[in-house]
Amino acid sequence: MGCVLHPVLQGQSWRTPQVSIPFLICEVGLVSPVRHGFFCNDSSINYPLQRAETVSDTVLISVGILTASIVIILGETCRVRNLPQSSRSIVSNRYVAALYKEIGAFLFGCTVGQSFTNMAKIAVGRLRPHFLAVCRPNFTHINCSAGYLEDYICTGGTSQEKEARKSFYSGHASFAMYAMMYLVFYLQARFTWKGARLIRPLVQFVLLMLAMYTGLTRISDYRHHPSDVVVGLLQGALVAYWVAFHVSSMFHCKQQPQDRRITILDSPSSDGHTDC
Repeated sequence: MGCVLHPVLQGQSWRTPQVSIPFLICEVGLVSPVRHGFFCNDSSINYPLQRAETVSDTVLISVGILTASIVIILGETCRVRNLPQSSRSIVSNRYVAALYKEIGAFLFGCTVGQSFTNMAKIAVGRLRPHFLAVCRPNFTHINCSAGYLEDYICTGGTSQEKEARKSFYSGHASFAMYAMMYLVFYLQARFTWKGARLIRPLVQFVLLMLAMYTGLTRISDYRHHPSDVVVGLLQGALVAYWVAFHVSSMFHCKQQPQDRRITILDSPSSDGHTDC
């Protein structure tokens, strides 16, 4: 079996800087989240503030990207080595061309997913479960009998208050599910030799459990409401599906005629999209 040239638009990894603009705008604090009020007796935002996170931002991003990169490097190295291929681009190294496409597609999906997440946090402005512990409003000057309170002042730090207004939806859950689900699709597409039939489902199951665990820790750490985590996991899975089947080339492989033996490996400078 070989791969033939499929006329799908290439260059998704070049779009990564553009789609990351909304993420960066929200991340650096140029846009503040929507300011909502609260009810004094709302127990859903009255949880304690836990300083230590079970899965920190640094651990989440570094482990997710590093794990995906290692798996993709191993998979593409084996694929390129075992398939007779030639390249018609200025990048003559077949390994570099293959890694550019697949890692570029993965990073493109990362920026798309996190841009969606940050825009939702800013636009919705849902209060986190530990909002009152961070805001620390002076209840001696607040009339709780008035019901829904909009006129209040937080005595906590300004930056912490802004973060406490970004509960919907969970960025940890969406990123973890995207990275792990993308690897599940990648393993299904690339790790197809006979010996992988038993080990592949096990690895895929472990990856999905890691994503689920990450999402659940956001609830136990009082960082997000359960609905925030559910939506984050769903969004991460949908973005992973879209990138794997409509942006990446991993599932665009089909059987070629017997008289054709050479696969054209696409690269950054070519106009088509490789099927394999």
